[in-house]
Amino acid sequence: MGLDFVRTVQHPRQDVFEWHARPGALTRLSPPWLPMRPVAEAASLADGRAELSVAPGLTWVAQHDPDAYDPPERFADYSAAAPLSTLVPWRHTHTFTEVDTERTEVHDRVETRIPAFVLRPVFRYRHLQLSEDLAAHRWARGYLERPLTVAVSGSSGLVGTALTAFLTSGGHRVVRLVRGEPSSPDERRWRPDDPDEGLLTGVDAVVHLAGSSILGRFGDEHRKKVRESRIGPTRRLAELAARSGVGTFVSASAVGFYGADRGDAILDEDADPGDGFLADVVTDWEADTAVAETAGVRVVNVRTGIVQSTRGGVLRLQRPIFEAGVGGRLGNGEQWLSWIDLDDLVDVYHRALVDDSLIGPVNAVAPEPVRGNEYARVLARVLRRPSLVPVPALGPRILLGRRGADELALASQRVVPARLTEVDHRFRFPELEECLRHQCGRLEE
Repeated sequence: MGLDFVRTVQHPRQDVFEWHARPGALTRLSPPWLPMRPVAEAASLADGRAELSVAPGLTWVAQHDPDAYDPPERFADYSAAAPLSTLVPWRHTHTFTEVDTERTEVHDRVETRIPAFVLRPVFRYRHLQLSEDLAAHRWARGYLERPLTVAVSGSSGLVGTALTAFLTSGGHRVVRLVRGEPSSPDERRWRPDDPDEGLLTGVDAVVHLAGSSILGRFGDEHRKKVRESRIGPTRRLAELAARSGVGTFVSASAVGFYGADRGDAILDEDADPGDGFLADVVTDWEADTAVAETAGVRVVNVRTGIVQSTRGGVLRLQRPIFEAGVGGRLGNGEQWLSWIDLDDLVDVYHRALVDDSLIGPVNAVAPEPVRGNEYARVLARVLRRPSLVPVPALGPRILLGRRGADELALASQRVVPARLTEVDHRFRFPELEECLRHQCGRLEE
């Protein structure tokens, strides 16, 4: 069975082909709703092998075919390892045809037993990712004289994985700051309590994402872990960045800065901090970066809202519940949710790296926050399921404790991206429904 998927993208053929050849492209092209995860990318489109984890102990191996390699026009790969190569035979030919100097026809020819209705959302997703990522990198060339070398802590997390793949597929070098022994030349051992003086040698910018997950019961031990993984390590890394001549320090932050419940107040970056454990942590977390700012480093604090991705976070938990037809609003549904698509969050970090006009706190949220009951209705509509079973506030309080539920699951913050609006930042997914369709693979409607 042969299936063809064709789309014209507004980018030169050479750029399109080179993007596919760089590290990170496979990760950027892998739909989040599928169970497959890249574990090793091909070293070459000519004859390399890529590996994707399908299930524990089960790996999909994509072998590139040297006979089909014809840059910048074509490359091909096929399933090369049993049992999947026998059960699901697969050959994928990627062809890039020059429409004109600024446009390329991307033609994916797939020979497989997998039905077309399963594959169509996959290739719609892939073509959109390709086009949007290339557009973002083309925009950045107006700000950059050369590719950057960026050190990233927390590179294996949800945001870090997406961001590092985006940067490397765009031609930048990423230095991953890891806690264990480095396993490649692009990894460096980072001791949060005592970073090596040469850790950031040759680095243009730092993106600091590391920090213990805030999800959990807000007991003494959990709160201590959340706080100590941020306060202190951030200051020491910022101090080192200043001593090392790093030009830009971009640090993760959170809309928890504004407190658990600010009613209907519209919160931009000039709003006062709120009350509560998370507000105090975020305030001190951002204060830890001041040592770099004082030394002349451009510092950006990315106050992130609720990240939408079926690979992690709230959506990963809620999607199967809604798919089963038993989803609904959380609590009374009146709380404000300030959300952002994962790819839009990647774009915010990218902008923070290259746009010198961004300084200080930046709200990384979509332009239109929604109430909890609206979020439930939209997710149900995207998944074509009812939204009839509300989750009373007692449920999150049993799981997270009263304090954890009030500051996480039931928090209400009406946050807007004022700084990004001022610089005319473009969101890929400014509306919730298109974001959820993108993340859940419901792209046809």
